[in-house]
Amino acid sequence: MARAAIILAAGMGTRMKSALPKVMHRIAGRPILGHVIEAARGAGVERVVVVTAPQHGDVRAYTASQGAQSVIQDKQLGTGHAAKCAESLLKDFRGIVVVGYGDMPLTTSATLEASFAAREESGMAIVAFESQSKAYGRVLRERDDTLDRIVEYKDADANERKVTLCNAGIMAADAHAFFRWAARLKNENAQGEYYLTDIPSFAKAEGLRCAIVEAEEAEMMGVNSRGELAACEAVMQQRLRSKALAGGVGMVAPETVFLSHDTVLEADVSVEPFVVFGPGVTVHSHAVIRAFSHLEGAEVGEGALVGPYARLRPGAKLEENVHIGNFVEVKNARIEKGVKANHLAYLGDARVGAGSNIGAGTITCNYDGFDKHHTEIGANVFIGSNSALVAPVKVNDGAYVGAGSVVTKEVAKDSLAVERSEQREISGWAEKFRNRKKTEKAQRENKQRGEK
Repeated sequence: MARAAIILAAGMGTRMKSALPKVMHRIAGRPILGHVIEAARGAGVERVVVVTAPQHGDVRAYTASQGAQSVIQDKQLGTGHAAKCAESLLKDFRGIVVVGYGDMPLTTSATLEASFAAREESGMAIVAFESQSKAYGRVLRERDDTLDRIVEYKDADANERKVTLCNAGIMAADAHAFFRWAARLKNENAQGEYYLTDIPSFAKAEGLRCAIVEAEEAEMMGVNSRGELAACEAVMQQRLRSKALAGGVGMVAPETVFLSHDTVLEADVSVEPFVVFGPGVTVHSHAVIRAFSHLEGAEVGEGALVGPYARLRPGAKLEENVHIGNFVEVKNARIEKGVKANHLAYLGDARVGAGSNIGAGTITCNYDGFDKHHTEIGANVFIGSNSALVAPVKVNDGAYVGAGSVVTKEVAKDSLAVERSEQREISGWAEKFRNRKKTEKAQRENKQRGEK
């Protein structure tokens, strides 16, 4: 049966104290909303509709970039009203719809899949979890373990408050029936809002059973503040680290390594402490990422060595057995097999051919204040320390560049390029300088004593 998802993301997120919409804050390098959409896709959802606030155009733009649709909730009239807003896009949909929240980035595809499966065995399904928190409505069961009703903690009596099964706010139902029930919601409550939690009672009144899918409490963590954002990040990082370790990645201090949602670390990669992986990184087998390195938008070849204190920026591609050492930065550059740049270098908008050696302090001068330019370094080239290659420029295969050179013209194959002033010596200068300075110092000290 076809599957759709309604993701409620129209909240203002005022407790975040941010101009950025709550669901656009990032966890593991991806907006919170992106994690929710991805979970829905992983559960076989074909159509995703995100309910947004009128002023959140950036949320709608991001939604479209993820291949999903969006709809605007003109007024904040509660969760039931928000879900009903999606009817305009799903009125002709025939299948099961799951309703969830755009600020719950830890919800897994497995939990959503379980809710779809439970719905197919009953009239509808909700997701619940065990918690002692007073913030959640209590889920009361029938004798057959299906849902009796949901009661908010503040409205519950003493016995109901002892129940630890809590409502997660996720429910799955036949789409046509769901919108029929949503149309019957009333706002006869202190807040004057339409509550999604009233819908199971309508299903029950029609003789339908509501199954309860139980999930881990961590999956149901929502983000309403900076503190909760950090807490969700911590859980997500633990998941990503555990997955990497299970896949054969070596980490001596995994709690210090930060990963992105799309980080790819192959088996037998070694990651030392305090490494940060931004989005878009792939590291192939037997590579070593040493401590305090930062990688983003980069590919690291098999057997490569990166760091410590190295930075790989977007577009960096290291081939096999490349060495990128301490305080070396690579951006938008292809570094071919066996290249070594072990100290204090910048390689940007460049290609470095196989087997070349880049000396300490070397930089590719790629920016002229207006445009970026390319540096081409051939195979088996030796660039001496403290050299500046002013792009656009080419150093051909096998050439040497002498230390301290500023290269502005093409260097021919197997030649030596040296660009620096001729060294001069002035005999006896140092001794004369020292004697003069000693005399001046003595005169100052005698003057100071005389003034006293």
